[in-house]
Amino acid sequence: MFIPDSYIDELIASDIPSGIDLTTQVLGIGAAPGRMEYYTRNEALLCGTEVAARIFARFGCSVTRMQPSGTLLQPGDVFMEVEGPAAGLHMGWKICLNIFEYYCALATKTRQMVEAVHAVNPLCEVLTTRKLMPGTKPLDVLALTTGGAFPHRLGLSETALVFDHHLTFYGGMDKFIADLPQIKARVCEKKLFVEAGAHDAARLVEAGVDGVQMDKIPAAELAQLVPQLKAINPRVTLIAAGGVNLSNAAEYAATGVDGLATTCLHFAKPLDMSVRMYAS
Repeated sequence: MFIPDSYIDELIASDIPSGIDLTTQVLGIGAAPGRMEYYTRNEALLCGTEVAARIFARFGCSVTRMQPSGTLLQPGDVFMEVEGPAAGLHMGWKICLNIFEYYCALATKTRQMVEAVHAVNPLCEVLTTRKLMPGTKPLDVLALTTGGAFPHRLGLSETALVFDHHLTFYGGMDKFIADLPQIKARVCEKKLFVEAGAHDAARLVEAGVDGVQMDKIPAAELAQLVPQLKAINPRVTLIAAGGVNLSNAAEYAATGVDGLATTCLHFAKPLDMSVRMYAS
Protein backbone atom coordinates (compact mmCIF):
# COMPACT_ATOMS: atom_id res chain seq x y z
CA MET A 1 0.00 0.00 0.00
CA PHE A 2 1.30 3.47 -0.91
CA ILE A 3 1.67 5.96 1.92
CA PRO A 4 3.02 9.36 0.79
CA ASP A 5 6.18 10.88 2.24
CA SER A 6 4.15 13.91 3.32
CA TYR A 7 2.14 11.77 5.74
CA ILE A 8 5.28 10.22 7.20
CA ASP A 9 6.78 13.69 7.60
CA GLU A 10 3.65 14.76 9.52
CA LEU A 11 4.09 11.84 11.91
CA ILE A 12 7.68 12.86 12.54
CA ALA A 13 6.88 16.55 12.93
CA SER A 14 4.15 15.82 15.48
CA ASP A 15 6.73 14.23 17.80
CA ILE A 16 9.83 16.26 16.89
CA PRO A 17 8.51 19.75 16.06
CA SER A 18 11.94 21.38 16.45
CA GLY A 19 13.89 18.67 14.67
CA ILE A 20 16.03 17.61 17.63
CA ASP A 21 15.79 15.23 20.56
CA LEU A 22 16.63 17.53 23.45
CA THR A 23 17.57 14.71 25.83
CA THR A 24 20.24 13.15 23.63
CA GLN A 25 21.46 16.67 22.80
CA VAL A 26 21.85 17.62 26.47
CA LEU A 27 23.60 14.34 27.30
CA GLY A 28 25.93 14.66 24.32
CA ILE A 29 25.29 11.08 23.18
CA GLY A 30 23.62 11.76 19.84
CA ALA A 31 26.51 10.56 17.66
CA ALA A 32 27.18 7.37 19.64
CA PRO A 33 26.50 4.28 17.52
CA GLY A 34 24.00 1.70 18.67
CA ARG A 35 21.29 -0.73 17.73
CA MET A 36 17.72 -1.34 18.78
CA GLU A 37 15.27 -4.21 18.49
CA TYR A 38 11.48 -4.20 18.64
CA TYR A 39 9.70 -7.16 20.18
CA THR A 40 6.17 -8.08 21.22
CA ARG A 41 4.80 -9.35 24.50
CA ASN A 42 1.51 -10.37 22.84
CA GLU A 43 0.53 -12.65 20.01
CA ALA A 44 -0.05 -10.24 17.13
CA LEU A 45 -0.49 -9.80 13.41
CA LEU A 46 2.36 -7.49 12.47
CA CYS A 47 1.66 -4.21 10.72
CA GLY A 48 3.75 -1.15 9.88
CA THR A 49 7.38 -2.27 9.63
CA GLU A 50 7.68 -0.91 6.10
CA VAL A 51 6.55 2.51 7.29
CA ALA A 52 8.89 2.34 10.28
CA ALA A 53 11.83 1.58 7.99
CA ARG A 54 11.10 4.76 6.01
CA ILE A 55 10.94 6.77 9.26
CA PHE A 56 14.29 5.46 10.50
CA ALA A 57 15.92 6.17 7.14
CA ARG A 58 15.15 9.85 7.68
CA PHE A 59 17.18 9.74 10.89
CA GLY A 60 20.26 8.13 9.31
CA CYS A 61 19.48 4.68 10.65
CA SER A 62 19.52 1.34 8.84
CA VAL A 63 17.09 -1.52 9.29
CA THR A 64 19.19 -4.68 9.52
CA ARG A 65 16.33 -7.15 9.91
CA MET A 66 12.56 -6.94 9.86
CA GLN A 67 9.47 -9.06 9.36
CA PRO A 68 6.90 -7.83 6.79
CA SER A 69 3.41 -6.69 7.64
CA GLY A 70 1.10 -9.69 7.83
CA THR A 71 3.55 -11.84 9.82
CA LEU A 72 1.98 -13.65 12.77
CA LEU A 73 4.05 -12.97 15.90
CA GLN A 74 4.29 -14.91 19.13
CA PRO A 75 5.12 -13.36 22.54
CA GLY A 76 8.81 -12.57 22.73
CA ASP A 77 9.38 -12.43 18.97
CA VAL A 78 11.79 -9.75 17.72
CA PHE A 79 10.35 -8.33 14.51
CA MET A 80 12.62 -5.40 13.68
CA GLU A 81 16.28 -4.48 14.29
CA VAL A 82 17.76 -1.05 13.58
CA GLU A 83 21.29 0.36 13.69
CA GLY A 84 22.41 3.97 13.74
CA PRO A 85 23.39 6.95 15.88
CA ALA A 86 21.77 7.24 19.30
CA ALA A 87 19.98 10.45 18.30
CA GLY A 88 18.35 8.76 15.30
CA LEU A 89 17.40 5.66 17.29
CA HIS A 90 15.74 7.75 19.98
CA MET A 91 13.91 10.00 17.51
CA GLY A 92 12.37 7.02 15.74
CA TRP A 93 11.79 4.93 18.87
CA LYS A 94 8.38 6.08 20.10
CA ILE A 95 6.95 7.16 16.73
CA CYS A 96 7.39 3.63 15.44
CA LEU A 97 6.44 1.96 18.71
CA ASN A 98 3.12 3.81 18.62
CA ILE A 99 2.55 2.59 15.07
CA PHE A 100 3.24 -0.99 16.09
CA GLU A 101 1.16 -0.99 19.27
CA TYR A 102 -1.91 0.68 17.76
CA TYR A 103 -1.98 -0.68 14.25
CA CYS A 104 -0.88 -4.23 15.01
CA ALA A 105 -3.84 -4.22 17.42
CA LEU A 106 -6.21 -3.22 14.61
CA ALA A 107 -4.71 -5.75 12.21
CA THR A 108 -4.94 -8.51 14.82
CA LYS A 109 -8.56 -7.75 15.68
CA THR A 110 -9.42 -7.57 11.99
CA ARG A 111 -7.87 -10.96 11.29
CA GLN A 112 -9.93 -12.45 14.11
CA MET A 113 -13.16 -11.13 12.61
CA VAL A 114 -12.25 -12.15 9.05
CA GLU A 115 -11.43 -15.69 10.17
CA ALA A 116 -14.70 -15.94 12.14
CA VAL A 117 -16.70 -14.71 9.13
CA HIS A 118 -14.98 -16.90 6.53
CA ALA A 119 -15.38 -19.97 8.74
CA VAL A 120 -19.15 -19.83 8.19
CA ASN A 121 -19.34 -17.96 4.86
CA PRO A 122 -16.16 -17.83 2.74
CA LEU A 123 -17.87 -15.50 0.24
CA CYS A 124 -18.76 -12.85 2.82
CA GLU A 125 -16.27 -9.99 3.17
CA VAL A 126 -15.58 -7.73 6.14
CA LEU A 127 -15.90 -4.07 5.11
CA THR A 128 -14.74 -1.16 7.25
CA THR A 129 -16.60 2.14 7.38
CA ARG A 130 -15.28 5.72 7.13
CA LYS A 131 -15.95 6.31 10.85
CA LEU A 132 -12.28 6.35 11.75
CA MET A 133 -10.18 8.70 13.86
CA PRO A 134 -9.44 11.86 11.84
CA GLY A 135 -5.90 11.94 10.48
CA THR A 136 -5.32 8.19 10.76
CA LYS A 137 -6.64 6.94 7.41
CA PRO A 138 -3.36 5.80 5.76
CA LEU A 139 -2.21 3.64 8.68
CA ASP A 140 -5.76 2.61 9.56
CA VAL A 141 -6.41 1.30 6.06
CA LEU A 142 -3.00 -0.40 6.05
CA ALA A 143 -3.84 -2.22 9.29
CA LEU A 144 -7.32 -3.30 8.23
CA THR A 145 -6.25 -4.56 4.82
CA THR A 146 -3.30 -6.36 6.44
CA GLY A 147 -5.87 -8.10 8.62
CA GLY A 148 -7.88 -9.16 5.56
CA ALA A 149 -10.72 -6.62 5.52
CA PHE A 150 -11.60 -4.18 2.73
CA PRO A 151 -12.60 -0.52 2.96
CA HIS A 152 -16.36 -0.13 2.65
CA ARG A 153 -15.87 3.26 1.01
CA LEU A 154 -12.59 5.19 1.15
CA GLY A 155 -14.41 8.38 0.18
CA LEU A 156 -17.61 9.90 -1.12
CA SER A 157 -16.51 9.67 -4.76
CA GLU A 158 -16.28 5.88 -4.91
CA THR A 159 -19.88 4.67 -4.79
CA ALA A 160 -23.30 6.27 -4.80
CA LEU A 161 -24.73 5.28 -1.42
CA VAL A 162 -28.17 6.73 -0.72
CA PHE A 163 -29.22 7.30 2.90
CA ASP A 164 -32.48 8.52 4.42
CA HIS A 165 -30.87 11.96 4.67
CA HIS A 166 -30.52 12.09 0.89
CA LEU A 167 -34.13 11.00 0.38
CA THR A 168 -35.30 13.76 2.71
CA PHE A 169 -34.04 16.25 0.16
CA TYR A 170 -34.95 14.17 -2.90
CA GLY A 171 -38.62 13.74 -2.07
CA GLY A 172 -38.84 10.35 -0.41
CA MET A 173 -38.45 6.68 -1.24
CA ASP A 174 -41.40 6.49 -3.64
CA LYS A 175 -40.03 9.27 -5.84
CA PHE A 176 -36.55 7.76 -5.72
CA ILE A 177 -37.80 4.36 -6.89
CA ALA A 178 -39.86 5.96 -9.64
CA ASP A 179 -36.81 7.88 -10.87
CA LEU A 180 -34.35 5.00 -10.45
CA PRO A 181 -33.76 4.31 -14.19
CA GLN A 182 -32.64 7.90 -14.76
CA ILE A 183 -30.58 7.95 -11.59
CA LYS A 184 -28.77 4.73 -12.52
CA ALA A 185 -28.03 6.13 -15.97
CA ARG A 186 -26.11 9.00 -14.34
CA VAL A 187 -23.79 6.56 -12.58
CA CYS A 188 -23.48 3.98 -15.35
CA GLU A 189 -19.83 3.28 -14.44
CA LYS A 190 -20.45 3.14 -10.70
CA LYS A 191 -22.55 1.09 -8.32
CA LEU A 192 -25.73 2.46 -6.79
CA PHE A 193 -26.43 1.30 -3.25
CA VAL A 194 -29.21 2.30 -0.88
CA GLU A 195 -29.38 1.92 2.88
CA ALA A 196 -32.79 0.62 3.88
CA GLY A 197 -34.74 -1.34 6.44
CA ALA A 198 -36.49 -4.64 5.82
CA HIS A 199 -39.72 -2.98 4.67
CA ASP A 200 -38.07 -1.20 1.69
CA ALA A 201 -35.39 -3.73 0.75
CA ALA A 202 -37.59 -5.87 -1.53
CA ARG A 203 -38.94 -2.79 -3.35
CA LEU A 204 -35.43 -1.55 -4.02
CA VAL A 205 -34.18 -4.90 -5.31
CA GLU A 206 -37.20 -5.21 -7.61
CA ALA A 207 -36.55 -1.67 -8.87
CA GLY A 208 -32.98 -2.60 -9.85
CA VAL A 209 -30.53 -1.12 -7.36
CA ASP A 210 -27.08 -2.69 -7.41
CA GLY A 211 -27.04 -3.25 -3.69
CA VAL A 212 -28.86 -2.73 -0.42
CA GLN A 213 -27.17 -1.88 2.84
CA MET A 214 -29.47 -3.24 5.51
CA ASP A 215 -29.07 -1.26 8.68
CA LYS A 216 -29.62 -2.61 12.19
CA ILE A 217 -31.68 -5.63 11.13
CA PRO A 218 -31.30 -8.50 13.65
CA ALA A 219 -29.43 -11.50 12.26
CA ALA A 220 -32.39 -13.84 12.77
CA GLU A 221 -34.61 -11.57 10.68
CA LEU A 222 -31.89 -11.08 8.09
CA ALA A 223 -31.53 -14.85 7.66
CA GLN A 224 -35.11 -14.95 6.38
CA LEU A 225 -34.86 -11.77 4.30
CA VAL A 226 -31.66 -12.55 2.36
CA PRO A 227 -33.06 -15.59 0.44
CA GLN A 228 -36.15 -13.58 -0.48
CA LEU A 229 -34.06 -10.75 -1.91
CA LYS A 230 -31.68 -13.09 -3.74
CA ALA A 231 -34.71 -14.82 -5.28
CA ILE A 232 -35.75 -11.49 -6.78
CA ASN A 233 -32.25 -10.75 -8.12
CA PRO A 234 -29.41 -13.26 -7.49
CA ARG A 235 -26.84 -10.62 -8.49
CA VAL A 236 -27.88 -7.98 -5.97
CA THR A 237 -25.24 -7.19 -3.34
CA LEU A 238 -26.49 -7.32 0.24
CA ILE A 239 -24.57 -5.70 3.06
CA ALA A 240 -25.36 -6.03 6.76
CA ALA A 241 -24.56 -2.88 8.73
CA GLY A 242 -25.19 -1.34 12.11
CA GLY A 243 -23.98 -3.03 15.29
CA VAL A 244 -21.81 -5.65 13.59
CA ASN A 245 -18.92 -6.56 15.88
CA LEU A 246 -16.54 -9.38 16.73
CA SER A 247 -19.09 -11.19 18.89
CA ASN A 248 -21.87 -11.37 16.28
CA ALA A 249 -20.01 -11.19 12.94
CA ALA A 250 -20.21 -14.94 12.31
CA GLU A 251 -23.96 -14.94 13.00
CA TYR A 252 -24.47 -12.15 10.47
CA ALA A 253 -22.22 -13.82 7.91
CA ALA A 254 -24.25 -17.03 8.19
CA THR A 255 -27.35 -15.20 6.93
CA GLY A 256 -25.88 -15.25 3.42
CA VAL A 257 -25.11 -11.55 3.02
CA ASP A 258 -22.24 -10.59 0.74
CA GLY A 259 -20.53 -8.29 3.21
CA LEU A 260 -20.52 -6.88 6.72
CA ALA A 261 -19.98 -3.14 7.14
CA THR A 262 -18.47 -2.42 10.54
CA THR A 263 -16.88 0.41 12.49
CA CYS A 264 -15.59 -1.65 15.41
CA LEU A 265 -12.30 -2.54 13.70
CA HIS A 266 -11.10 1.06 13.82
CA PHE A 267 -10.69 0.70 17.58
CA ALA A 268 -8.73 -1.83 19.64
CA LYS A 269 -6.74 -1.86 22.85
CA PRO A 270 -3.06 -1.21 21.99
CA LEU A 271 -0.83 -4.26 22.17
CA ASP A 272 2.10 -4.53 24.56
CA MET A 273 5.31 -4.06 22.57
CA SER A 274 8.69 -2.72 23.56
CA VAL A 275 12.31 -2.09 22.53
CA ARG A 276 15.79 -2.99 23.71
CA MET A 277 18.68 -0.64 22.93
CA TYR A 278 22.39 -1.49 22.90
CA ALA A 279 25.45 0.72 22.57
CA SER A 280 27.80 -0.52 19.87
